[in-house]
Formats: sequence, C-alpha cells, structure tokens
Amino acid sequence: VQLQASGGGLVQAGGSLRLSCAASGRTFSSYGMGWFRQAPGKERELVAAINTIGSSTLYGESVQGRFTASRDNAKNTVYLQMSSLKPEDTAVYYCAASPSAYATQVSRYMYWGQGTLVTVSS
Repeated sequence: VQLQASGGGLVQAGGSLRLSCAASGRTFSSYGMGWFRQAPGKERELVAAINTIGSSTLYGESVQGRFTASRDNAKNTVYLQMSSLKPEDTAVYYCAASPSAYATQVSRYMYWGQGTLVTVSS
C-alpha cells in the first residue's frame, strides 16, 4: 500500500483544515487506518484511528472533540477534519495503514505516507 497525504498548510488559531490520504491498491478496505503527528523534538503520537469500515474511531486526548476521522473505501481515501486548531497542533501529520482492523499503536502500522505539514499561527 502506498499512501499520499495532502491538505496541510498554514492556518490561524481557531481555523479548520481537512487532510486527505489517498491509498493505492485494491485492498485499502482491509486496513485499519491512522493519523499520527510529530512536532519538532517530540515523539510521534496518535491523532486518530479508524477501523476498516469506518464505523469506529478513536482520538488522542488532545484532539478529542475537535478532530474527526473518516474514510471512503470506494475512493481509497481517509480524511482528517481538523477544527478549532491551536498552535500546539502544529506538526507534520502522517497517515498510516495497519493490517489490523483497528490499531492505536505506532508499531501496528506497516505503511506510512510522507507527511504533510500543518502550521497553526497564534
């Protein structure tokens, strides 16, 4: 599976962005998908995980209630809608695919996109 993330950019605090992650291959629907982020000097952290059919999601504590993950298996794409953005959300955001139906740990993800930078100004 090859993943291509897009949609990052510069936004003011309080604004919104939607990230997209397009996947290649015909088995996209069999992978649990995740969004992670990594800020300079910090470890990569889970932002959101979504199961194979999009019926179950889990969010990192810091984004709970502000971010929403979804997927469209017909389009081989997973999304991350980000609202009420804060300067501390500034990071490189990665999408990832896990052979597990639903995974929250970095180690469970086998395929990673190249990352897209989100910068939130105060």
